[in-house]
This record gives sequence, C-alpha cells and structure tokens, in this order.
Amino acid sequence: MEVAIWSDVRCPFCYIGKHKFEKALENFANNEKVEVVWHSFELDPNLQTDSRKNTLDHLAESKGISRNQAEQMTQHATRAAHEVGLELDFEKAVVANSFRAHKLIQLAKTKNLANEIEEALFKAHFSEGKNIDDEGELLQIGLSVGIDGNDVEKALASDDLAYKVRQDQAMAQSMGIQGVPYFVFNNKYAVSGAQPTEVFLEVLEKSWSEFEQGNKIVELNEGDSCSTDGNCD
Repeated sequence: MEVAIWSDVRCPFCYIGKHKFEKALENFANNEKVEVVWHSFELDPNLQTDSRKNTLDHLAESKGISRNQAEQMTQHATRAAHEVGLELDFEKAVVANSFRAHKLIQLAKTKNLANEIEEALFKAHFSEGKNIDDEGELLQIGLSVGIDGNDVEKALASDDLAYKVRQDQAMAQSMGIQGVPYFVFNNKYAVSGAQPTEVFLEVLEKSWSEFEQGNKIVELNEGDSCSTDGNCD
C-alpha cells in the first residue's frame, strides 16, 4: 500500500507531521507492506534566498508585523515540535529557497533514500541553521545520508530532476492541494496537516482494509499545516 506525502522542507508542520506519521507507522501491524513516496511542494517558489536573514525577520517583514509578533506566531509550531522530540530554532533558520533541496530529494528517491534526505534537510534548516539553497551545504547533506558527491552535483544541475519537481507540484495543483503536509493513503484517503499519531494510525488501518475499493480521494481530516500564502497554523 502506498502513502504519498507532499511536503516542503521549509514547512515546520511537515517536519512535525513526518514524525507523527512515522510513530503511527511503527505501531501499524502491516508497516512492512507500506511504501512511502515523497512528493515536492514549494510553499513559496519565488522566495529569494538571503542567508543573512533568519525566518523570524523574514516573517515580520513579509507580514508587516513586529518581531515580537513573529515570535508569537511560531510558538505553536515550536511547542508542537517539542511534543515529538524536535527542536525548532526559528532564530537560526535562514531564508532559503527550497527548489534545489527538492532536486536533491528527487535524486534521493532514485536511491531509496528519500526519507533519510527529508529528515536531514529538515534538521539542517530548522535546527542547524544551514542554507538549504547552498550547493556546498546540499553536498554535505547528501553525503551524510550516503549519496555520492558527484551524483549530488549532477542532480543540482539536472533539468530532468527540475522537471520532476515541477511534475509533483503540477500533480498537487490538479488535486487541489493548497497546503502541506498532505498525505494520501493508497490514492483514496487524504489527511491534511500534522495530525495526531492516533489519526494517522486510524487512517492507515482504514485504508489498509479498503484500499482495493476505489481511488476517489476523501479528505478525512485537516490539521496544522503551512499554506502557500505564508501562514503556518
């Protein structure tokens, strides 16, 4: 059974949702028969990378609010992350376009390392303050999960992988996906947002028992997510 996940490594709730889903998968009796397929989704394709500016400053500037208000807006995500053992440092996280990171994810998919590269990119962006649009940083991140450096360099220059990123995003648009994370279980049941682990487990069990009955997507739940208008709530 396939679980497709649309995600952006700039999205804190994608990071949180990944861990909640993984916990559910651990508790799912047929987890060895579940294939997780990661899909690219850019929350802001036009974002200009500026490693001198952190996420809080960018949020305040883009929303026309104070720095204090920006900090308050991120508190919910920070608390939610703590609940699953993650540390988000918005003070350290730099403003970086994620398109090249998605090209690296597309490469990792061909090597069965998509989950590993997603985790490494999330950690690099949200916890380590690394620039996920920098070729040198992406090279090191790729190496950290076992991808050959030459392959990373070729991937970052690859038009084919750029096309795959855009294919994923076109698919999301055709499905009406406007925020991430977005999970589709065996082309039938959709879960939007970083839902509680119990919800993911329930949908895993339900979709497992019914996955042969059709492919129409039914959106069961909507939870914390990030939208293309820059809101994470």
